[in-house]
Amino acid sequence: MISLIASDMDGTLLNEKMTVPPENAAAIKKAAQRGIKFIVATGRSYGEAKPLIESVGIEAPIIAMNGAQVFDEQGKVISTVSINKTVIRKIFHLLKSKGLYFEVMTNQGTVSDSKMRRIQNVASLLVDLQTTDSFKIAVSLASARLELMNITYVDSYEKLLDDPKVTILKVIAFSAEKQKVLQPVTKELMTLGNLAITASSASNIEINHSNAQKGVALETYAKSLSIPMTQVMSIGDNLNDASMLEAASVSFAMGNATEEIKEVARYLTDTNVNHGVGKAIERAITENLS
Repeated sequence: MISLIASDMDGTLLNEKMTVPPENAAAIKKAAQRGIKFIVATGRSYGEAKPLIESVGIEAPIIAMNGAQVFDEQGKVISTVSINKTVIRKIFHLLKSKGLYFEVMTNQGTVSDSKMRRIQNVASLLVDLQTTDSFKIAVSLASARLELMNITYVDSYEKLLDDPKVTILKVIAFSAEKQKVLQPVTKELMTLGNLAITASSASNIEINHSNAQKGVALETYAKSLSIPMTQVMSIGDNLNDASMLEAASVSFAMGNATEEIKEVARYLTDTNVNHGVGKAIERAITENLS
């Protein structure tokens, strides 16, 4: 019997337009009517994730930034796992030495040191998601989307290190050359210790504290509700979902998931374009998976 369902967002709950399709929303609401709780588990910040589910009438707790923060239905912070600033300084130095663009997610929002490079990265993601096959159009779409996001731009990330009020929760680095460049960087970062390094696409790496992982956060949240992991279901598509797919007894990989994730998950559902989350939830309700 399933009592709690956790779903990733990008490439999973969201379609190629980066919205929640009505079929997914309907399945989540149907599950709720049967007493099955739902939680979002995303690499996004709370501010980026919440409006997307609210727009389709869903109110749910959110595991944000891969588990660096967990919020209840009302937006209250349940837990926070940050990265020590001594380690952050080393991360910044390494990423800059490799010429990589990166963004910093903090307790005060997401911070970037280049609006142009942020737009380019969002545009590349839109092309990867097949929202459009034109990079030029994708840039226009990205520019419009960015106006809706609460992003802070700074001249230097050093300001974050020097501000005692700023807590750093996650760093995400990008490369157009994808894992060819990012894989060696990952190996160097791992030598710093106590870090979890995953990815939400082939063109990025996501850097968190080792205790800030979706699987850890999901287990902790389920325990707070007295729900055993045997009654938890998770759905995902990329490497930052692996920990929660391993933690939940019932796990679904999206049809568009990476091969590594398909190997980790117990079941396979349809793609995010074909509302695979809704189909997985419907299957869980119908077959009473356990």
